[in-house]
Amino acid sequence: MKIRRATQADCPRLLELVNELAIFEKAPHEVTVSLQEFENSGFSQHPVWWAFVAENETEIIGFALYYIRYSTWKGCRMYLEDIIITEEYRSKGIGTLLFDRLIEEAKDRNLHGISWQVLDWNESAIDFYKKYNAKLDPEWVNGSIEL
Repeated sequence: MKIRRATQADCPRLLELVNELAIFEKAPHEVTVSLQEFENSGFSQHPVWWAFVAENETEIIGFALYYIRYSTWKGCRMYLEDIIITEEYRSKGIGTLLFDRLIEEAKDRNLHGISWQVLDWNESAIDFYKKYNAKLDPEWVNGSIEL
């Protein structure tokens, strides 16, 4: 298993995995980003996201995508948007390899922590994060608007 930084050439496969996750989360209709927008957002002169991929000998089987957010209380932090492992490779330690690489990246960038969301019914993901002594906060309600 190899963990490396994502390249623009990886974007079609990453979007396949995004769609796989959306199906798993029972929301395939929610994925509306185009390949062009996805590529431009990550690989333009001013990218807004970065990612690490996990690949076996033949294909990318998972990835972790993050961006930098700012907390007025904590300063610059990494926001883990998605960590996705294709179904047949889940529970084989790949998520750990990716998450450990994110921790290393956050430290290298002198960030003050990592934040993310997890669905309350995704017990395997919750159990995974608990192994890192993660604080899972049920107090905050998510908010968003579509433009």
